Order: sequence, then C-alpha cells, then structure tokens
Amino acid sequence: MTTVGALGGVRVLDFASVGPGARASRILSDYGAEVIKLGPVPADRTVQIVPPHYAYSGHRLMKRALLDLKSDDGREAFLTLAEGADVVLESFRPGVVDRLGIGYTAVRTVNDRIIYCSTSGFGQSGPRRDWASHDINYLALSGYLDCTGRRADGSPPLPGATVADIAAGGMHAAMAIMAALLRRAQTNVGEYLDVSTADGAFGLMSLYADEYLATGTEPGPGHYILTGRFACYDVYACGDGRHLSIGAIEPQFWRNLCAQLGLERYADSQTDDDVQDEIRMAISEVLATRARDQWAAQLGPADCCVTAVNTVAEAVEDEQYSARGLVVEADHVSRGRFRQTGPVWAGTTQVDGAYPVRDSSVTDTADLLGAAGYADTQISELITKGAIA
Repeated sequence: MTTVGALGGVRVLDFASVGPGARASRILSDYGAEVIKLGPVPADRTVQIVPPHYAYSGHRLMKRALLDLKSDDGREAFLTLAEGADVVLESFRPGVVDRLGIGYTAVRTVNDRIIYCSTSGFGQSGPRRDWASHDINYLALSGYLDCTGRRADGSPPLPGATVADIAAGGMHAAMAIMAALLRRAQTNVGEYLDVSTADGAFGLMSLYADEYLATGTEPGPGHYILTGRFACYDVYACGDGRHLSIGAIEPQFWRNLCAQLGLERYADSQTDDDVQDEIRMAISEVLATRARDQWAAQLGPADCCVTAVNTVAEAVEDEQYSARGLVVEADHVSRGRFRQTGPVWAGTTQVDGAYPVRDSSVTDTADLLGAAGYADTQISELITKGAIA
C-alpha cells in the first residue's frame, strides 16, 4: 500500500524525457504527485528508443501517454488532458511549445489554474537562450568549475555527478512548482515558471559570488577554506590506496583530528598559510600507515569530520544509507527484480514491498483520454490515424 504523499491529488503532465525536467518529475512523483510522461508516437509504429529500464528509477509509479503533437488530433488530445492537470512540465528548446500550439498561452485558455514550468539551459530570455548546452557548460558559466581544484595540466576536473542537472535544474524546478502550487491554493490562479539551469548553477555559487560582489576579492582554487586553502579540508590517500575526506573546519574538530593523528604540534596552525604544505605532508604520512576503512572507523566517531571516499558500489552498500532505507527493491515486468535508489527527500514515503516497473511499451493514453471524456470509437480512430499510441 502507498501512503499518500504531500502532493497527492496533483496531476503533472511531463514532456521531459531526460535531464533536469525528468529529475524534477521524479521528485514530484516521490512526493505523491500523479506524473504522466508524455512522448511522441513512434514514426514507424514500433517502440521508440527509450532510456534503460533502470534510468530515473524506472519511472516507477508514473503513467505514460504518446501523442503526435504535430497533428491537430494529437494536440487536441493533449489540451484535453491539460484541462484536468495541475502542472505541465516541458524541456523543449525555447519557442518550440508555442510553435506546436501547446505553450502556456494555449494551455491557459483551457485551464487558467495550470502551473506551466519550462525547463531549459539558459531560460526563455537572454543572449544564450537558444544555445545547446549540457551540465558541464552550466557549471563552467557559473564559476563552479573555476573554483574546483586543478588537474595536472591546470584545467578544472570533471565533476563526479551532473550537479547542474540535478540541483540547479531538477530540484530548482521541483521547488518552484511546489511554491507555485502553494500560491495557487491562496489565489486560485496558475502561473508560468521559467526555470533556467544556468540560473540555478549561479545560485549554487552564491557564497563565492557574494564575497566577490561585496569585497572585490575573486575566489578560486586555494582561495578559501572550502576550495583547498588549508590542509584541514582536503582529500588524502591512505595506506591501501583508497582515500579519506577530511572536513575539520571548526577549530575543535581540527584539534580532535590532530590529537587522533598524533599531530598535536599543528593544533594551533590550522590557518597558518606558511605551514600548510608541511601539515599536508604530515597528515599524508600518518594516513599512509593504515587502510582507509581503519582510519574512517577511528576518526569518524571522534568528531574529526572524516568519512571514506566511497565508490558508487560502496555507497549503495554503506551502512548509513542502508539504515536510512535509501536503496529499495524494484520489479520489472520482464527483467525481474533489481535494486534502485528510493525516495530520498525528507517527507517522501515508500511503498511496501518492491516498486513495480512497467515495460516502456505500455501506455495509458487510451485510459487517460477515456477518463477525459473521449468515446472508445474516437480513441480507436485516433490510434488508427497515428495521432496517439
């Protein structure tokens, strides 16, 4: 049995197949919204290419409808579904939805309470609105990459996760949609949301941007405690070649670390720029005497702000995440059982047992249009014409 989440009763029409929009609808679904994934009718009447069955948590608990938006019938079917929706989420290039006749203006004529969210790289305005870009580009533009360490050739390293897609885009969109739903509850009026992933990435850099704007001091690698200036906040190799993260920012945590490593002589030198290389060398020499997990077991509970640098394989088995129930079971109709990341956001709920994951060829188009008032004969005709699938 599924516990109704905070967004129970909210219906979302989602055009986003991948990227920030798909991240956003995953979050909304995990909070209980009914998400209907919208896609095009396969041109050759065969199953279209889709992401792997496990991608985006297998679109668990979501429905699916296929519409030919370039046809009058397909467009009308979408607008009919939009009449009963609360949110439309799209991630086409700016201007595309208006050319298709499914933009905010068109939807608002049939549903003035709609929350219409457009997710894009640079937003619906500005000189770069039509540029094609991806995660790395938004992080680069915002200053994120420049404030990240350096590779041997002096260039910034690639981030280990799609930070912009997930946080600057997906979480940004989900948060904006939830806020708009709250406003609508007070005003009974919908609104348009222009979610720019690049804007969100800029917001992620606000700590450093605000420093520069207020003081004129330009942040960068090694400038600040969080970007590698001091030895107390860094990553170190251990005796087994694996790594340990140390984030002993506060003086008391730094003192604890020094005591645990037998480096009390540096307890008062945490922010002394003249000895940082010396401290790093000393820490490295001590940590090289034992394996990573031995150090993590000792230093973590000792208030030193230390954790192992996990691989993904280690992270999904980590005792902390296991205790929090972040990995759940899923059951695909043809591929069988597998594990996946469960709802991780505070206030979300999980189902009892395994999450059912449907085959990508299964659609709910006919049922959804039938519930919206289409007759069976009309639906059959639309299928034959290729307007829906």
